[in-house]
Amino acid sequence: MKLNTEITYLSGVGPKKAELLQKELNIFYFKDLLYYFPYKYIDRSKFYKINEVSSTSSHIQIRGKIVRFESIGPARKQRFVAYFTDGSQTIELVWFKGIKWVKERLKPGIEYVVFGKPSIFNKKLNFIHPDIEIYKKDQFIELKLEPYYSTTEKLKNNFLTSKAIQKLQLTLLKVLSNDLNESLPDYLTSKLKLLDLKKALINIHFPENNQLLERAVFRLKFEELFIIQLNLLKTKNLRQSKVKGFVFPKVGAYLNTFYEQNLPFELTNAQKRVVKEIRQDIGAGRQMNRLLQGDVGSGKTLVGLMSMLIALDNNFQTCLMAPTEILANQHFVSVSKFLKNLGVTIQLLTGSTRKAQREKIHAALLSGELQILIGTHALIEDVVQFKNLGLVVIDEQHRFGVAQRAKLWNKNSQPPHILVMTATPIPRTLAMTIYGDLDVSVIDELPPGRKAIQTKHLYDSKRLELFGFLKRQINEGRQIYIVYPLISESEKLDYKDLSDGYESIVRAFPMPEYHVSIVHGKMKAKDKELEMQRFVKGETNIMVATTVIEVGVDVPNASVMVIESAERFGLSQLHQLRGRVGRGANQSYCVLMTSFKLSAEGRKRIETMVQTTDGFEIAEADLKLRGPGDLGGTKQSGIAFDLKIASLGKDSQILQYARDIAVSIIERDPLLTAPPNAGLNKRIELEFKTEIDWGIIS
Repeated sequence: MKLNTEITYLSGVGPKKAELLQKELNIFYFKDLLYYFPYKYIDRSKFYKINEVSSTSSHIQIRGKIVRFESIGPARKQRFVAYFTDGSQTIELVWFKGIKWVKERLKPGIEYVVFGKPSIFNKKLNFIHPDIEIYKKDQFIELKLEPYYSTTEKLKNNFLTSKAIQKLQLTLLKVLSNDLNESLPDYLTSKLKLLDLKKALINIHFPENNQLLERAVFRLKFEELFIIQLNLLKTKNLRQSKVKGFVFPKVGAYLNTFYEQNLPFELTNAQKRVVKEIRQDIGAGRQMNRLLQGDVGSGKTLVGLMSMLIALDNNFQTCLMAPTEILANQHFVSVSKFLKNLGVTIQLLTGSTRKAQREKIHAALLSGELQILIGTHALIEDVVQFKNLGLVVIDEQHRFGVAQRAKLWNKNSQPPHILVMTATPIPRTLAMTIYGDLDVSVIDELPPGRKAIQTKHLYDSKRLELFGFLKRQINEGRQIYIVYPLISESEKLDYKDLSDGYESIVRAFPMPEYHVSIVHGKMKAKDKELEMQRFVKGETNIMVATTVIEVGVDVPNASVMVIESAERFGLSQLHQLRGRVGRGANQSYCVLMTSFKLSAEGRKRIETMVQTTDGFEIAEADLKLRGPGDLGGTKQSGIAFDLKIASLGKDSQILQYARDIAVSIIERDPLLTAPPNAGLNKRIELEFKTEIDWGIIS
């Protein structure tokens, strides 16, 4: 097929440009270029008179002739000016670079079309570095909405501008005119009244009018999202039909005793609902693959622990893997406390575990004596072998790479049940796309007695007022976090840094009345742990840190989180940091410190944080502001999706529509074996991995 032809062989490209297109835009084949879509369109159907132009006009085009040229200024700072007229008035066209090219190609007396954004330079109206080409009547009757393609400095320097890419697209569409076959089944295109593929691709690059452009955009967005959803749903069906799970039929003494005697507080309705969903999974004879979402402090760990106790009641071992030693230690302490007097054997395995202790753990795992193992990535080492692993719980799962997670599935003859937990709220649209083949549970209630965190926004000028508030909190016996975006001062970034901040905090909060800890990523692990423990034990009043404390520090007595240069952080990160406080019964506060200079997006983030503490609402806002990025660990999720045209932030309705259609097809034809769906099945096999890949599963 011509679509798989290397881009080198397209007329106008050649080896040098092909290498640039590959490195800069990931365009290797004809298909890659075809699906490299414009980011905007500008109406080129109207010509303006020069006497109608003002510096407030948007991109416009004028038609006329160059009267004369003039070079102005010394050689090194020279600007080249063409005086351009259409009979109504004269305007300057100005170039600061590429002057040699302009001198060689542009001539007085020839009719040109000039396109650009008018501006004021030296108090005169002009176009700086405009697009300019010879006026050809037929061409400008045909071209109405001109496509604009994102490009880079390297590409521009090698004459691969938006205009050049546009010309390559025109050449490509002519070459592929007989190869753009419909990619969706007839029953789907006719039922949904979709524009056919060839017409959609032509109109996305060279729209005949706005109506056809809208239909082309919808068609291509729908198809992109539909194919992803179809693959996810088929994968889920395939897994459920082929992969058997251990059956945990009973709830026995471990869970019942814990529930009746050790449960620290009444479960919320959300926790009860999720436990019920998990019990249905692990009793059904199919392998559980469940994602548990819950805001910081919502009680996910307790639900995970109850699931582990059910595994123990059915004579299986279980493990809990956390991304950091601090978090693993915390889980070990809290789980040991929860299970006091239940006779459960629990051990902790991390990189710091001594060799002799490791050997004891390995032997106890193999004999079955050790029931619960909690640890870091040390759990996935080959030497760690279980007698009968039945359930794996993974906390903050997106912090583990695909290969790391996949090793746990091989710790038994058949894959154990999987419960992955995250305190990073995942927007619904992203969850449908990244985790569309998992069952999702959500804990959307906080335990009783928790007070909502009050969030305030203060400018740097209010620092003395802030210090007074912090001293009052410390006098009441509370502890404080102060988080900085940088460890040391940066020449390029005008943000508060930890080194300077620490010095000013120590001056404002002097010993012996106050004690300050400092923690950052460049410290040795031993020193970092020491400082963390001092704060956890209440030996220090203030923890000055970078985002290393984003996940894993649980200090119920900490009541204030101060985030310096808060505009520097994304919404999701701000929400995670805020979640470090509000873990006790006392009223907690989050103070967002910023300079007066805030971008529109930065201001929107700060306003969102002040207005809501709902993690899912914040995640949706974050998705809309910055796109998917690595929300929910998409880069490590094991699912490749490189959206060419759809946006998870803006196209949630199209995504839901695409998923509904995919669900209806999979319900009728679970493995896409019916003749009308054969093409879809083949396409999925080519575009996605279809073997059972345990890295994909969570």
